[in-house]
Amino acid sequence: MKPIHIDEILSPEEYERRRPELRRRIMALKARRRVPLGEHATLHFETRETMWYQVHEMLRAEGSWARGGAAAAELEAYNPLIPRGGELSATLMFEYETPAERAVKLAELVGIEGCLRLLIGDAPPVVAVFDRAQVSPSRISSVQYVRFPLNRQHAELVGREGTVLKVVLDHPAYRAQAVLGEETRKELAADLA
Repeated sequence: MKPIHIDEILSPEEYERRRPELRRRIMALKARRRVPLGEHATLHFETRETMWYQVHEMLRAEGSWARGGAAAAELEAYNPLIPRGGELSATLMFEYETPAERAVKLAELVGIEGCLRLLIGDAPPVVAVFDRAQVSPSRISSVQYVRFPLNRQHAELVGREGTVLKVVLDHPAYRAQAVLGEETRKELAADLA
C-alpha cells in the first residue's frame, strides 16, 4: 500500500463536514479488522484507510491543523504503520482499568517481542515483528505496533476462502488466542491482493 501523501489531508472544515459519514464507515471497517485477544488485549489490523482516518483524528484532537508541519509530522508517525507488500500490520492494545494496574501489568509484559504469532492454515507460524520504540527493558507501552512478514505460501493461504487464521499471544504473564472470523480473513486477503 502506498503511503498517505500530504495532498490527501483534508482541511479542518472539510473534515468536520465529512466526519460523521467517515466515522461510520471507518468504525465498520475497524470492526471487521478487530480481534479481541483475551480479557485485556485487542489486535487491530491496520490498512491505509484506517491510518488516513487516524491522522485526521489526531490533527482534530490536538487542534494542530494550523500549526505548520503538523500534518507532515502525523504522516511521519502513521505512514510507517501502513502495511507494505507481503506483510500485515497491526496495533496491539493492552487495556487495564486503572493507571496503577496498567503500570504493574505492562512491567510484567517485558519480553513480549517474540511471543505473538499468526497461524495461517497449516503453514509455519509467522512471528510478529514489534516496533522497538514501544518496548524498553523495564516496561512496554500499552500500544504496540507489529508487523507480520508473510512469505508467498502465507499470502496465498490468507487469500484462500476457509483458511483458518489464529493469533496466539504466549507470554508467561499473558496467554491468549483467537481465531479470526471469515470477514476478517477477507479484509486481510484484500490487503495482500
